Amino acid sequence: MSNFLSRIVCFLVLYGAVRGQVREVTLLFTNDFESAFDPVPAYWRDDIDLIGGAPQIATLVDQIRAQENLVFLFDSGDIFTGILSKLTEGAVPMEMMITMGYDAMAIGNHEFEYGWESFAEQKNRLPFPVLGANMFYQDTGRRYAQPYTIVERDGFRIGVVGIMGQDAGTAIIPSHVAGVDVREPIAVVQEWVNKLRSEVDLVLALTHQGKTAPMQTDDEAHPEIQRGIEADIKMAGAVKGLDVLLGGHADAGTEQEVVHPETGTLIMQTYGQGTRLGQLKLMVDTGLKKILWHEGKLIPVISNELKPHPVVAAKLAHYRALFPELQKTVFHAEHRLSRSYNEESDLGNLYADILKEITDSQIAFINSGALRKDLPEGPVPLADLMDSFPFTDEVVILEMTGAQITSVLEQSLTLERGVLQVSGLKLDYDLSRPSGHRVVSVKVDEKVLRKEGIYKVGTIEILAQGADLYSAFANSRRITPRGSQAKFADVLQEFLTSKKHVSLPMRGRQNPVRH
Repeated sequence: MSNFLSRIVCFLVLYGAVRGQVREVTLLFTNDFESAFDPVPAYWRDDIDLIGGAPQIATLVDQIRAQENLVFLFDSGDIFTGILSKLTEGAVPMEMMITMGYDAMAIGNHEFEYGWESFAEQKNRLPFPVLGANMFYQDTGRRYAQPYTIVERDGFRIGVVGIMGQDAGTAIIPSHVAGVDVREPIAVVQEWVNKLRSEVDLVLALTHQGKTAPMQTDDEAHPEIQRGIEADIKMAGAVKGLDVLLGGHADAGTEQEVVHPETGTLIMQTYGQGTRLGQLKLMVDTGLKKILWHEGKLIPVISNELKPHPVVAAKLAHYRALFPELQKTVFHAEHRLSRSYNEESDLGNLYADILKEITDSQIAFINSGALRKDLPEGPVPLADLMDSFPFTDEVVILEMTGAQITSVLEQSLTLERGVLQVSGLKLDYDLSRPSGHRVVSVKVDEKVLRKEGIYKVGTIEILAQGADLYSAFANSRRITPRGSQAKFADVLQEFLTSKKHVSLPMRGRQNPVRH
């Protein structure tokens, strides 16, 4: 314990805290790790070359455990995503968490990438509790997951409740979560806080809620792209008796703890993808069940300064050795193919063009949130290609009216879930206009889009089912039945292998104007 903390303890003892009841506790936490196993360039930092990496963050956790007496480790959901996770149906990220010794986690929307039935079995393989207090089976009303747990270490007890927000429940292919009812979480959290309060020394909520964030790696791993923590602030103000809330889903990094002005609940969240390890140090009076002192921060995982954890590194090497084909070059990129969440991008344009060509459609759409990694200039290995689109979506062909196409473009321009990447149309828009009225003009094949016209549209399953708030896709006529088409990830591999070399696709498809 530092000299400063020692003085605080002495002060508390002198002024009424009962000796032996004041405990110093360290909470470590992650959120939205999303299988970001390797360090990424820290483009936004002048003082850091590489940041993140599973072996590095595991070492950092071990270092803190060696320094502090009472340490707990939690995660607020979204451990899946990426090619190694996909090929093993989540086994690799789960192995990482087991090795690192997590105490509990909340369920995130990406845990349903392989379907709600699959995760119902997968979560039972973890030796720590996987929490979803507001999640129930649609058909029976039974609980889908354990609602809470009590974690005890050295006589100190933490009651932990986990929830997934209703917004997060829409950020996945609807059929992948169709068997689960995600209920409004605030009342549920209050119910369990009331039951736990008298039994534990500290009550903690792990939340996966709020607005969906972009994947924060590569060029997009920048704090300026972050969402806010409004949903967590709302919950912290509404729930009485909650000490700490550790959030996820929004990737809204809080460099220090946020104290709710009415309830005093402490709120924190990292930027996701393992670029920082969250730390919240507390001094708790276990007699009063009250936090007497707190200090939170996000610790950058500076990859070059942390020796990779030998067990985690060995397990990653083992799994990668099972799939040697991932290192084979698929094609050569003549330029870097980067993503952008809020405007058209080179990678988005390329993938939309491929969708349009292979479906022989007039127009193609893919959501920016589906693009998970920039592709480097030069040889592109299969691992990078699959990580850029690590999902199981089928290719889908729809018939849509011009009015429906305008509707999805207006939703895109709200920027709530990032813009749609497009092929086959030219869009002029004005973001200074009110939401819902931002489309200025749309042309298809140099002709003005007709509201009553019928257009052939290529897309992917998540959009076809109306996820990410794009209901107009789900309300259109589906030409290809579900289960009848190839996976888009397989199409990408086959198509780009045949091309050998890929140049930058044409830009100027989505153009801001002022009217």
